[in-house]
Amino acid sequence: MPTETVYGLAADAENAAAVARVYAAKGRPADHPLIVHVAGLDALQGWAGSVPDYARRLASELWPGPLTLVVPRGPRVGDHVTGGQPTVGLRAPDHPVAQALLAVFGGGLAAPSANRFGRVSPTDAVHVLEELGGVLVDGLDVVLDGGASRVGLESTILDCTGPHPVVLRPGAVGPADVERAGGVAVATRRSEVRAPGTLPAHYAPVARVVLAADERQARTLVGPAPEPGAAPAVGLLAPADVATPPGVVRLGAPDGDDAYARGLYRALREADALGLRSVVAVVPGGGGALATAVADRLRRAAFGSNGTATGPPFDQAPDRA
Repeated sequence: MPTETVYGLAADAENAAAVARVYAAKGRPADHPLIVHVAGLDALQGWAGSVPDYARRLASELWPGPLTLVVPRGPRVGDHVTGGQPTVGLRAPDHPVAQALLAVFGGGLAAPSANRFGRVSPTDAVHVLEELGGVLVDGLDVVLDGGASRVGLESTILDCTGPHPVVLRPGAVGPADVERAGGVAVATRRSEVRAPGTLPAHYAPVARVVLAADERQARTLVGPAPEPGAAPAVGLLAPADVATPPGVVRLGAPDGDDAYARGLYRALREADALGLRSVVAVVPGGGGALATAVADRLRRAAFGSNGTATGPPFDQAPDRA
């Protein structure tokens, strides 16, 4: 199903057999929890246990939207969704097709990104068919085409089990949004909650991803131009003001953080479709929510494709106690 973030592989969250098919289709480890998608704040009953007041304020102000709240799980949530944890991640997607599906279904949908585990998330229905066409069952499974994803990156995940929320995965909703809507400061402590998309290696294409801080470093990493007549082997993903070196395939030229987020996964998929050996990506600067999220995904993609990255992925601040 489409959402504003990425496409999700959805199953009845209360049906253990259906959820098991999701894990099998993705090749996902069984202890890796899933996010349950619900219609909105009113759907929390039964899915959540004790929810802090600030979490309810966040849901009231920022749902539907790209924000997942991890809260104590309610009686409708089983171990098959949570990976055995006493918590569950809940989100209300901001997409008319997803909302219509939830309204007709009347329950919760466990819906991780519709791709093989650790690979590039799909932001278009065609990507889902390319990625999972071999495991979807004709006549049983359905791909709902809701167009290109508006945000293009997975949701922000907040651990809301303590007196202050902790960011587990950055996304379009940043700490400033959380503090404004929730009326509470984001904590700097480390959380022990397991959450989707937080492994060091994730979101990786087949092509090797190499990160650059600026145009000068990108040119160094690209290396010499290929011999005349040779097929291009390197792609460049960088802000619009970064020039493209000779013999390099330009995979994207975003003119802002929004555009970078929307085009990131499409660019990484294009690199594989073109058979490129590597992608040099200039990491966006600035401290905005989407710049932080794009940088996090790029660093995990770089780690996943070659085992190293220039700088760690987004991580929670160390415990200051």
